[in-house]
Amino acid sequence: MNTKDLISIDMIKRLVSFDTTSRNSNLLLIEYIRDYLADLNIDSHLSFDDEGKKANLYATCGPQDRPGILMSGHTDCVPVDGQDWKTDPFTVHEQDDCLYGRGTTDMKSFIAITLATLPPMLEHGLKIPIHLAFSYDEEIGCVGVHRLIEQLDSMPTKPKLCFVGEPTSLQVVTGHKGKYSVRCHVHGLECHSALTHQGVNAVEIAAELVTLLRKIGQRLREQGPFDEAFEPPFTTVHTGLIQGGTALNIIPKSCWFEYEIRNLPDHDVTLLLAEIRDYAEQHLLPDMRKVSDQAGFSWETLPSYPGMTVDEDSEVANTAKGLCGNPSSAKVSFGTEGGLFQVAGIPTVVCGPGNISQAHKPNEFISLDQVARGEAFASRLMAQVCDP
Repeated sequence: MNTKDLISIDMIKRLVSFDTTSRNSNLLLIEYIRDYLADLNIDSHLSFDDEGKKANLYATCGPQDRPGILMSGHTDCVPVDGQDWKTDPFTVHEQDDCLYGRGTTDMKSFIAITLATLPPMLEHGLKIPIHLAFSYDEEIGCVGVHRLIEQLDSMPTKPKLCFVGEPTSLQVVTGHKGKYSVRCHVHGLECHSALTHQGVNAVEIAAELVTLLRKIGQRLREQGPFDEAFEPPFTTVHTGLIQGGTALNIIPKSCWFEYEIRNLPDHDVTLLLAEIRDYAEQHLLPDMRKVSDQAGFSWETLPSYPGMTVDEDSEVANTAKGLCGNPSSAKVSFGTEGGLFQVAGIPTVVCGPGNISQAHKPNEFISLDQVARGEAFASRLMAQVCDP
């Protein structure tokens, strides 16, 4: 495919050139987009993190007093550390009808296509506004988008439809799982390992809770609830990190571990979270307190987000399918900011160019065919939102 036929290639290259790994600031990229929009006479509203090093961008193109279509994307990307890249990950390399670079699939191509196709929309005249919502720190738990959504409350009208442009190969996704992440700290009592009866072994207590989490996960796998549209079709539980102890001959006084629940969107995990804490407080704590009244647990909720679900036969889903040129829909087990927009009262679907199987990998790429299909999506959108 000839890249000269695609209007978004230069913008993809420009956005990928900004190293917006989540640990870094994204301000250079946000300022570039702000200036690009300013040249089109579009005002941007920025919302910053507490340190002022990262920002979300929100902008409305077209009439301000009508409900429009929101195009949502995150500007951060995952690290390239330790990955075997064959080219510079922040310089787009074209080969075999593909564009290689960090963020090409997840998800700077969607943002680039959205921006590059704005000028022809503005030339035709927008009768329905296009809203832009570009966030920071999605990759570490949908952190930044909360402040962006708060901005929507001060806008004259809320969008009537949101597209979260995560890579779905331009298939409309009507549902994804939620994620609840927790860090548990176990506080024990330190002593010499020869005197185990005088201590409270925080590592062993943590191990009992980790075993409980494994049993809960097995129960959900066997008993459900189930939704066969997801892979896997049940809520999952797992422990991802654990750390404790100082030396083999010391009874460890502290241990922490992090666990995660990825729930079906219709599965309320409140009871699961309560089950874990109740086991700790009612079954483990009494014996711990027999040795030390300072022993116990503390719990920290880590960045989490709700699931998302839309009726696949709803007006919103059918509108999205028509714009994407694909009559089918799907549900996915990975998470997005879509659930948060939906909670904010904005009907939301997930749909964007690129294949999720390429995301987060070395030598990430997007095919030119997917870029072309993304631009075709923008053309169909223009036919709906612009004056004839």
